[in-house]
Amino acid sequence: MELRVLLLLLLCFPGLQAQAPPVEERRREGDTLYVQCPYKTSGSQWIRWCRLEDNRCYELWASTQYSSQTTDRITIKHYPTTKIVSVTMTDLKAEDSGTYACLSSSSSSPLKRISLNVFKEVLQWELDTLRVQCPRSIWGYSTTWCRREGQTECRVMASADSRSTRSNSKAPHNRTSLMYDHLSTLTVTMRRLQAQDTGTYWCALSSDRTRVMEVVLSVFKRTQQYTAKESSNISVQCQYKNTDYRTVSKAWCKEEAGTSCEILVTTNSGPSGNQRTSQDGRVRIQDNTQQGIVTITMEQLQAQDSGVYWCALRESSGLSRMEEVTLEVSKALSDTEGSSQATPLGNSPAPSSNVNTFILLSVVLSILLILALVTSVALCVRLKKLLERTGNRGAEDTYDNSEGTAQLGSTERRESSKDDSKGLKRNNLDLQSRPSSEGPLYCNIEPSQAHRKPQGENVEYAVIAFNQFPRNDAG
Repeated sequence: MELRVLLLLLLCFPGLQAQAPPVEERRREGDTLYVQCPYKTSGSQWIRWCRLEDNRCYELWASTQYSSQTTDRITIKHYPTTKIVSVTMTDLKAEDSGTYACLSSSSSSPLKRISLNVFKEVLQWELDTLRVQCPRSIWGYSTTWCRREGQTECRVMASADSRSTRSNSKAPHNRTSLMYDHLSTLTVTMRRLQAQDTGTYWCALSSDRTRVMEVVLSVFKRTQQYTAKESSNISVQCQYKNTDYRTVSKAWCKEEAGTSCEILVTTNSGPSGNQRTSQDGRVRIQDNTQQGIVTITMEQLQAQDSGVYWCALRESSGLSRMEEVTLEVSKALSDTEGSSQATPLGNSPAPSSNVNTFILLSVVLSILLILALVTSVALCVRLKKLLERTGNRGAEDTYDNSEGTAQLGSTERRESSKDDSKGLKRNNLDLQSRPSSEGPLYCNIEPSQAHRKPQGENVEYAVIAFNQFPRNDAG
């Protein structure tokens, strides 16, 4: 019964529908918002896009049924065929945060309501300073800078109003403050940022924590990494802004369980550079306030020195990390390696003598290998040519029957004589064939015709005789 009554009320009084919560839209600064406002009526009408503040509609755009328009960063397009009005807001800014509505002249209730939250995304390093200006729309109201915790809580960091400025006592190390300038602009300042400051913050009204602007802050640590051998030394340098922290005492500490850090050595507070040594004499710290560099030297490293260290500012409120240094000390493989210096990871170390020796040996061996390959190739080519030359000479001295019907035996007798006085050379070759079932083999060898002018030439004669062995017909 109660549900029916509620439906009747909504149908009879459409204005009650405006009390429905708006659609939440969250965007980063610089992003684009696109909204579609559908309607059901037809005919000529006015479509308005406005911003709702204090239950009033501040019109940003108005149009007849068939027009489209672009004003500043807002583009409105009307599609009468599909009965849709589209709204596009580009290059969003934090001050664009608020409630918006599509209104129609034919309806007493908004076509659509949007709760837009445009947040600032800020990236900072540790020890940096965050400065944010809250929208001027909060002028005249008591304002709070708070940190979001969970879905509903917003822990107050500092508060201020248009007549006075005060910082909340719960602000971390009193590092947060609010201040109005002569132009009535409220500026939020957070100093000496640390990684644990990462989170979501609101510029809100103090009365009911109504969000006016949202800031998403990310704070990153500066880190260094070193590896070293036992009994070696390391030297670490940490930089800081000398204009802000030159008079602040610096400390070198080792991180313990949780977030605590055990101080090993500190400098004296003051504008001039100074050097101090730890009680055991193995750790020294020196602050160059002119250049803004703190140098820490650790000598005779031991395996238990491995861990995480801080370069930090030391104040009465505690330590503020400048840089985080990770050190890994391993056992030395030999006595000669114990005196080697530590090597920062990510940086190219100076080449050692072992590396130079290895490179030199590699080059020499490569050259020798190339020479060996060249020599082998040359020998192979020469041997091949020699074999080809020998084969040609054998072909000239040997007559091979093309039919292949006769085979010479393996028994031969060769006689050679030379007449040195006449330059003549005679060879007698006696070949004996093996027994064969075939008929006798006859060869007629005729001396080649001599040249007409044999004078001055060497003449060689060869006499070849073939003797046939008796055939064994019975075999």
